[in-house]
Amino acid sequence: MLDLDLFPSNAPDHCPGTESELAGKADACQGCPNQQTCATSTPKGPDPALPFIRERIRSVKHKIIVLSGKGGVGKSTFTAQLGWAFAADDHVQTGIMDVDICGPSIPTIFGIASEQVHSSSTGWSPVYVQDNLGVMSVGFMLPSSRDAVMWRGPKKNGLISQFLKDVDWGDLDYLVIDTPPGTSDEHLSIVQYLKESGIDGAVLVTTPQEVALQDVRKEIDFCRKVGLPILGLVENMSGFVCPGCKTESQIFKPSTGGAERLAKETGVELLGKVPLDPRIGKSADYGVSFLDEYPDSPASIAYLNIIDSESVLHGSGALTMPLLTFVTGIKYILDDSR
Repeated sequence: MLDLDLFPSNAPDHCPGTESELAGKADACQGCPNQQTCATSTPKGPDPALPFIRERIRSVKHKIIVLSGKGGVGKSTFTAQLGWAFAADDHVQTGIMDVDICGPSIPTIFGIASEQVHSSSTGWSPVYVQDNLGVMSVGFMLPSSRDAVMWRGPKKNGLISQFLKDVDWGDLDYLVIDTPPGTSDEHLSIVQYLKESGIDGAVLVTTPQEVALQDVRKEIDFCRKVGLPILGLVENMSGFVCPGCKTESQIFKPSTGGAERLAKETGVELLGKVPLDPRIGKSADYGVSFLDEYPDSPASIAYLNIIDSESVLHGSGALTMPLLTFVTGIKYILDDSR
Protein backbone atom coordinates (compact mmCIF):
# COMPACT_ATOMS: atom_id res chain seq x y z
CA MET A 1 0.00 0.00 0.00
CA LEU A 2 2.92 2.35 0.70
CA ASP A 3 4.28 4.14 -2.37
CA LEU A 4 8.05 4.25 -1.87
CA ASP A 5 9.02 4.74 -5.51
CA LEU A 6 9.95 8.35 -4.75
CA PHE A 7 12.79 7.15 -2.50
CA PRO A 8 15.65 4.90 -3.75
CA SER A 9 16.10 1.76 -1.67
CA ASN A 10 19.71 2.74 -0.92
CA ALA A 11 18.87 6.34 -0.06
CA PRO A 12 20.66 7.86 2.95
CA ASP A 13 18.92 9.21 6.02
CA HIS A 14 17.30 12.62 5.43
CA CYS A 15 16.99 11.98 1.67
CA PRO A 16 14.71 14.73 0.29
CA GLY A 17 13.20 12.31 -2.27
CA THR A 18 13.52 12.23 -6.04
CA GLU A 19 10.65 14.70 -6.55
CA SER A 20 12.09 17.36 -4.27
CA GLU A 21 13.68 20.56 -5.55
CA LEU A 22 16.67 19.62 -3.37
CA ALA A 23 17.11 16.16 -4.95
CA GLY A 24 20.82 15.61 -5.55
CA LYS A 25 21.67 18.98 -3.97
CA ALA A 26 20.91 18.62 -0.25
CA ASP A 27 23.66 17.93 2.28
CA ALA A 28 22.24 14.43 2.76
CA CYS A 29 22.85 13.72 -0.95
CA GLN A 30 26.63 13.99 -0.62
CA GLY A 31 28.13 10.55 -1.23
CA CYS A 32 24.82 8.96 -2.25
CA PRO A 33 25.20 6.71 -5.34
CA ASN A 34 22.04 8.28 -6.78
CA GLN A 35 23.19 11.90 -6.42
CA GLN A 36 24.07 12.52 -10.06
CA THR A 37 20.90 10.89 -11.35
CA CYS A 38 18.69 12.89 -9.01
CA ALA A 39 20.47 16.17 -9.70
CA THR A 40 20.22 15.91 -13.50
CA SER A 41 16.71 14.50 -13.89
CA THR A 42 13.55 16.46 -14.69
CA PRO A 43 13.25 19.75 -12.74
CA LYS A 44 11.45 19.27 -9.46
CA GLY A 45 8.41 21.10 -8.18
CA PRO A 46 6.42 21.20 -4.95
CA ASP A 47 5.66 17.91 -3.24
CA PRO A 48 2.88 16.39 -5.36
CA ALA A 49 1.20 15.06 -2.21
CA LEU A 50 0.52 18.53 -0.77
CA PRO A 51 -2.70 19.28 -2.71
CA PHE A 52 -4.15 15.91 -1.70
CA ILE A 53 -3.16 16.44 1.93
CA ARG A 54 -4.73 19.90 1.98
CA GLU A 55 -7.95 18.53 0.56
CA ARG A 56 -8.08 15.62 3.02
CA ILE A 57 -7.21 17.71 6.08
CA ARG A 58 -9.71 20.46 5.25
CA SER A 59 -12.32 18.55 7.25
CA VAL A 60 -10.16 18.58 10.42
CA LYS A 61 -10.86 21.61 12.63
CA HIS A 62 -7.98 21.41 15.10
CA LYS A 63 -4.59 19.75 14.73
CA ILE A 64 -2.32 19.34 17.77
CA ILE A 65 1.15 17.78 17.79
CA VAL A 66 2.51 16.21 20.99
CA LEU A 67 6.31 16.42 21.23
CA SER A 68 9.08 15.50 23.64
CA GLY A 69 12.80 15.84 23.43
CA LYS A 70 13.56 12.76 25.52
CA GLY A 71 12.02 9.32 25.16
CA GLY A 72 10.17 7.75 28.08
CA VAL A 73 8.70 10.95 29.50
CA GLY A 74 5.07 9.93 28.91
CA LYS A 75 4.39 11.67 25.61
CA SER A 76 2.30 8.85 24.12
CA THR A 77 0.43 8.45 27.40
CA PHE A 78 -0.41 12.15 27.39
CA THR A 79 -1.54 11.89 23.76
CA ALA A 80 -3.87 9.06 24.73
CA GLN A 81 -5.35 10.97 27.68
CA LEU A 82 -5.90 13.95 25.40
CA GLY A 83 -7.77 11.70 22.99
CA TRP A 84 -9.83 10.03 25.72
CA ALA A 85 -10.77 13.40 27.18
CA PHE A 86 -11.91 14.87 23.87
CA ALA A 87 -13.87 11.75 22.96
CA ALA A 88 -15.63 11.70 26.34
CA ASP A 89 -18.07 14.08 24.65
CA ASP A 90 -20.07 11.97 22.18
CA HIS A 91 -20.46 14.99 19.91
CA VAL A 92 -16.71 15.42 19.43
CA GLN A 93 -15.03 13.49 16.62
CA THR A 94 -11.42 12.75 17.55
CA GLY A 95 -8.52 11.18 15.65
CA ILE A 96 -5.14 10.00 16.92
CA MET A 97 -2.30 9.72 14.40
CA ASP A 98 0.77 7.81 15.58
CA VAL A 99 3.83 8.88 13.59
CA ASP A 100 6.31 7.21 15.94
CA ILE A 101 7.12 4.82 13.11
CA CYS A 102 9.80 2.76 14.86
CA GLY A 103 8.11 2.65 18.28
CA PRO A 104 4.33 2.65 17.80
CA SER A 105 2.80 2.30 21.28
CA ILE A 106 -0.53 4.03 20.66
CA PRO A 107 -2.35 0.83 19.52
CA THR A 108 -1.44 -0.91 22.79
CA ILE A 109 -2.41 2.08 24.94
CA PHE A 110 -5.86 2.13 23.33
CA GLY A 111 -6.30 -1.66 23.51
CA ILE A 112 -6.46 -2.19 19.73
CA ALA A 113 -3.01 -3.64 18.99
CA SER A 114 -4.44 -6.71 17.24
CA GLU A 115 -6.50 -4.69 14.75
CA GLN A 116 -5.63 -4.09 11.08
CA VAL A 117 -6.11 -1.23 8.64
CA HIS A 118 -8.76 -1.71 5.96
CA SER A 119 -8.97 0.02 2.60
CA SER A 120 -12.08 1.29 0.87
CA SER A 121 -12.92 3.42 -2.14
CA THR A 122 -12.42 6.52 0.02
CA GLY A 123 -9.03 5.52 1.45
CA TRP A 124 -7.64 3.78 4.51
CA SER A 125 -10.07 3.47 7.39
CA PRO A 126 -8.85 4.34 10.91
CA VAL A 127 -9.21 1.73 13.62
CA TYR A 128 -11.98 2.88 15.95
CA VAL A 129 -11.71 2.62 19.72
CA GLN A 130 -15.26 3.92 19.91
CA ASP A 131 -17.60 5.61 17.47
CA ASN A 132 -16.00 9.04 17.83
CA LEU A 133 -12.36 8.03 18.45
CA GLY A 134 -10.26 6.69 15.56
CA VAL A 135 -6.58 5.75 15.47
CA MET A 136 -4.02 5.29 12.69
CA SER A 137 -0.60 3.75 13.32
CA VAL A 138 2.03 1.71 11.52
CA GLY A 139 1.49 -0.78 14.35
CA PHE A 140 -1.65 -1.98 12.57
CA MET A 141 0.38 -2.83 9.46
CA LEU A 142 3.01 -5.08 11.00
CA PRO A 143 2.73 -8.88 10.74
CA SER A 144 3.59 -9.12 14.43
CA SER A 145 3.95 -6.68 17.30
CA ARG A 146 7.48 -8.05 17.72
CA ASP A 147 8.55 -7.02 14.22
CA ALA A 148 11.05 -4.17 14.15
CA VAL A 149 10.53 -1.28 11.74
CA MET A 150 13.96 -0.64 10.22
CA TRP A 151 13.30 2.17 7.77
CA ARG A 152 15.40 5.09 6.66
CA GLY A 153 13.97 8.58 6.75
CA PRO A 154 12.50 8.57 3.22
CA LYS A 155 10.30 5.54 3.87
CA LYS A 156 9.08 7.06 7.14
CA ASN A 157 8.26 10.30 5.37
CA GLY A 158 6.41 8.40 2.67
CA LEU A 159 4.20 6.69 5.24
CA ILE A 160 3.45 9.97 7.04
CA SER A 161 2.42 11.46 3.71
CA GLN A 162 0.08 8.54 3.11
CA PHE A 163 -1.40 8.82 6.60
CA LEU A 164 -2.31 12.43 5.82
CA LYS A 165 -3.56 12.08 2.26
CA ASP A 166 -5.00 8.55 2.19
CA VAL A 167 -6.65 8.04 5.59
CA ASP A 168 -10.39 8.73 5.50
CA TRP A 169 -10.80 10.52 8.82
CA GLY A 170 -14.10 12.08 7.86
CA ASP A 171 -15.06 15.29 9.67
CA LEU A 172 -12.85 15.64 12.74
CA ASP A 173 -12.97 18.16 15.54
CA TYR A 174 -9.49 17.21 16.77
CA LEU A 175 -6.55 15.36 15.25
CA VAL A 176 -3.88 14.67 17.89
CA ILE A 177 -0.52 13.56 16.50
CA ASP A 178 1.90 11.49 18.58
CA THR A 179 5.53 11.80 17.48
CA PRO A 180 8.83 10.05 18.28
CA PRO A 181 11.33 11.66 20.66
CA GLY A 182 13.75 14.26 19.36
CA THR A 183 13.72 16.30 16.16
CA SER A 184 13.96 13.87 13.28
CA ASP A 185 12.66 13.46 9.74
CA GLU A 186 9.21 12.60 11.08
CA HIS A 187 8.92 15.97 12.81
CA LEU A 188 10.10 17.91 9.79
CA SER A 189 7.69 16.05 7.52
CA ILE A 190 4.60 16.42 9.69
CA VAL A 191 5.22 20.15 10.17
CA GLN A 192 5.88 20.67 6.46
CA TYR A 193 2.69 18.88 5.46
CA LEU A 194 0.41 20.41 8.06
CA LYS A 195 1.62 24.01 7.84
CA GLU A 196 0.04 24.11 4.40
CA SER A 197 -3.38 23.31 5.86
CA GLY A 198 -3.09 25.07 9.21
CA ILE A 199 -1.94 23.65 12.53
CA ASP A 200 -2.88 24.81 16.02
CA GLY A 201 0.50 24.02 17.57
CA ALA A 202 2.48 21.68 19.77
CA VAL A 203 2.30 20.53 23.38
CA LEU A 204 5.73 19.64 24.81
CA VAL A 205 5.99 16.91 27.45
CA THR A 206 8.90 16.57 29.87
CA THR A 207 9.82 15.21 33.29
CA PRO A 208 11.47 17.26 36.09
CA GLN A 209 15.04 15.99 35.55
CA GLU A 210 17.59 18.16 33.79
CA VAL A 211 18.46 15.28 31.44
CA ALA A 212 14.92 15.58 30.01
CA LEU A 213 14.72 19.37 30.21
CA GLN A 214 17.86 19.90 28.15
CA ASP A 215 16.26 18.00 25.28
CA VAL A 216 13.04 19.97 25.60
CA ARG A 217 15.07 23.16 25.17
CA LYS A 218 16.17 21.77 21.81
CA GLU A 219 12.55 20.93 20.99
CA ILE A 220 11.53 24.51 21.75
CA ASP A 221 14.30 25.75 19.48
CA PHE A 222 13.09 23.37 16.76
CA CYS A 223 9.52 24.65 17.01
CA ARG A 224 10.63 28.26 16.75
CA LYS A 225 12.92 27.60 13.79
CA VAL A 226 10.20 25.85 11.76
CA GLY A 227 7.46 28.27 12.81
CA LEU A 228 5.42 25.76 14.82
CA PRO A 229 3.39 27.49 17.57
CA ILE A 230 4.01 26.13 21.08
CA LEU A 231 0.79 25.71 23.03
CA GLY A 232 2.62 24.96 26.25
CA LEU A 233 4.69 22.64 28.40
CA VAL A 234 3.53 19.70 30.55
CA GLU A 235 5.66 18.32 33.39
CA ASN A 236 4.93 14.60 33.72
CA MET A 237 5.92 12.34 36.66
CA SER A 238 5.90 15.44 38.85
CA GLY A 239 5.96 13.96 42.34
CA PHE A 240 4.05 11.01 43.80
CA VAL A 241 0.96 11.29 45.98
CA CYS A 242 0.61 8.40 48.44
CA PRO A 243 -2.88 6.89 48.00
CA GLY A 244 -3.03 6.20 51.75
CA CYS A 245 -1.79 9.29 53.58
CA LYS A 246 -2.01 11.66 50.56
CA THR A 247 1.52 12.91 51.23
CA GLU A 248 3.38 14.04 48.13
CA SER A 249 6.97 12.91 47.57
CA GLN A 250 9.35 14.10 44.88
CA ILE A 251 10.54 10.90 43.20
CA PHE A 252 12.32 12.87 40.48
CA LYS A 253 13.29 15.99 42.36
CA PRO A 254 13.89 18.90 39.96
CA SER A 255 17.56 19.73 40.55
CA THR A 256 17.50 22.69 38.15
CA GLY A 257 14.01 24.04 38.76
CA GLY A 258 12.06 21.62 36.57
CA ALA A 259 9.56 22.62 33.93
CA GLU A 260 8.48 25.65 35.95
CA ARG A 261 11.87 27.30 35.65
CA LEU A 262 12.21 26.24 32.02
CA ALA A 263 8.87 27.84 31.21
CA LYS A 264 10.00 31.13 32.73
CA GLU A 265 13.35 31.03 30.94
CA THR A 266 11.86 30.35 27.52
CA GLY A 267 8.58 32.23 27.74
CA VAL A 268 6.59 29.04 27.16
CA GLU A 269 3.46 28.56 29.24
CA LEU A 270 3.53 25.77 31.84
CA LEU A 271 0.21 24.01 31.29
CA GLY A 272 0.39 21.80 34.35
CA LYS A 273 2.15 19.10 36.35
CA VAL A 274 0.99 15.47 36.39
CA PRO A 275 2.06 13.35 39.40
CA LEU A 276 3.14 9.73 39.14
CA ASP A 277 0.46 7.06 39.49
CA PRO A 278 1.37 3.38 38.85
CA ARG A 279 -2.17 2.83 37.62
CA ILE A 280 -1.45 4.97 34.55
CA GLY A 281 0.89 2.25 33.32
CA LYS A 282 -1.61 -0.44 34.24
CA SER A 283 -4.35 1.31 32.27
CA ALA A 284 -2.05 1.61 29.26
CA ASP A 285 -1.17 -2.08 29.45
CA TYR A 286 -4.85 -3.04 29.50
CA GLY A 287 -5.85 -0.48 26.87
CA VAL A 288 -8.41 1.39 28.97
CA SER A 289 -8.90 5.05 29.79
CA PHE A 290 -7.08 6.03 32.97
CA LEU A 291 -9.36 9.05 33.29
CA ASP A 292 -12.44 6.82 33.32
CA GLU A 293 -10.98 4.10 35.52
CA TYR A 294 -9.52 6.38 38.21
CA PRO A 295 -11.30 9.73 38.04
CA ASP A 296 -10.34 10.66 41.62
CA SER A 297 -6.61 10.09 41.17
CA PRO A 298 -4.49 13.24 41.60
CA ALA A 299 -3.04 12.41 38.19
CA SER A 300 -6.50 12.35 36.58
CA ILE A 301 -7.35 15.65 38.21
CA ALA A 302 -4.08 17.10 36.93
CA TYR A 303 -4.76 15.82 33.41
CA LEU A 304 -8.21 17.35 33.42
CA ASN A 305 -6.90 20.65 34.71
CA ILE A 306 -4.80 20.68 31.55
CA ILE A 307 -7.47 19.16 29.33
CA ASP A 308 -10.63 20.86 30.55
CA SER A 309 -13.65 18.91 29.27
CA GLU A 310 -16.22 21.54 30.22
CA SER A 311 -18.68 21.76 27.30
CA VAL A 312 -19.03 25.16 25.69
CA LEU A 313 -20.71 26.34 22.52
CA HIS A 314 -18.26 26.68 19.68
CA GLY A 315 -18.99 28.56 16.53
CA SER A 316 -22.41 29.32 15.17
CA GLY A 317 -23.77 25.77 15.38
CA ALA A 318 -25.11 23.78 18.29
CA LEU A 319 -22.03 21.58 18.54
CA THR A 320 -20.59 21.43 22.04
CA MET A 321 -16.84 21.01 22.32
CA PRO A 322 -14.48 20.42 25.23
CA LEU A 323 -12.59 23.64 25.83
CA LEU A 324 -8.85 23.40 26.37
CA THR A 325 -8.20 25.69 29.30
CA PHE A 326 -4.44 25.32 29.29
CA VAL A 327 -3.88 29.05 29.59
CA THR A 328 -5.31 32.22 28.14
CA GLY A 329 -2.81 31.96 25.29
CA ILE A 330 -4.27 28.71 24.01
CA LYS A 331 -7.92 29.61 24.34
CA TYR A 332 -7.92 31.80 21.26
CA ILE A 333 -7.26 28.70 19.16
CA LEU A 334 -10.38 26.86 20.23
CA ASP A 335 -12.53 29.92 20.91
CA ASP A 336 -11.61 31.64 17.66
CA SER A 337 -15.21 32.23 16.63
CA ARG A 338 -16.31 33.89 19.84
